[in-house]
Amino acid sequence: MQDIEKRQMVQTDIGPVCLSDAEFAEYALKSALSKTPAPFSGVIFDMDGVIFDSEREVLSAWQAVAAKHQIPNIEEVIVACLGTNFQATRKTFDDYYGADFPFDQYEDEMREIFYRRYDENHGLPLKKGVKGLLLDLKSRDVPVALATSTREEVVRRELKDADIIDYFDALICGDMVKRSKPAPDIFLKAAEAISIAPTDGFVIEDSYNGIRAAHAAALRPIMVPDLKAPDEEMKAKTEVILPDLDVVRTYFDAIDVKL
Repeated sequence: MQDIEKRQMVQTDIGPVCLSDAEFAEYALKSALSKTPAPFSGVIFDMDGVIFDSEREVLSAWQAVAAKHQIPNIEEVIVACLGTNFQATRKTFDDYYGADFPFDQYEDEMREIFYRRYDENHGLPLKKGVKGLLLDLKSRDVPVALATSTREEVVRRELKDADIIDYFDALICGDMVKRSKPAPDIFLKAAEAISIAPTDGFVIEDSYNGIRAAHAAALRPIMVPDLKAPDEEMKAKTEVILPDLDVVRTYFDAIDVKL
């Protein structure tokens, strides 16, 4: 039996249209290029949900903990935490469940599940198009930074296990800045680390908090949605919204690069 092609309803300039994934990618790219994007001189990546398909793994681990302890609405809470560091995540849990919520205990249980699966699967799955985009930027000598809310120790392990750490000229991690996304600090530090002016650099993000942070830093946000689809705020704060990193690569190829 032949597989049924996946399609989605997309709001276009002529109204809602049902498009296949390939048709949507073509439409998104044409729409992005119609805005006559300016050249760029550097790229800053988020990690979870952009490079690694890790946010689904974290959500799945938390769902297992929630089922065990009968924690309600865990999906809503985890989506609210996307893009934030450990301290901000803890605060979000406290706000939802109260200060007496045993966050440390449950977070330890979540991590045990997450890293057991990590070891079983020999690392995290890469998002579609990651290696091709990183290789293309490297071959063109475009400086590349990582700006993630994850702790440096974890970041280095995961990038090394995926054999992609050498593609990054700078790593700015959650434990290197005081304020978490949506504050702009981490992206400003990343731009400085690769010696680019914010207005000359793209940020590739999937989360609302990440897009807010990149926008506040006066960088040029590209949203590649993961667990949460973009709303009107995200559309207003991004330069473009593209479906995956293969399309981002094509988009970059169409722009003159300042070297």
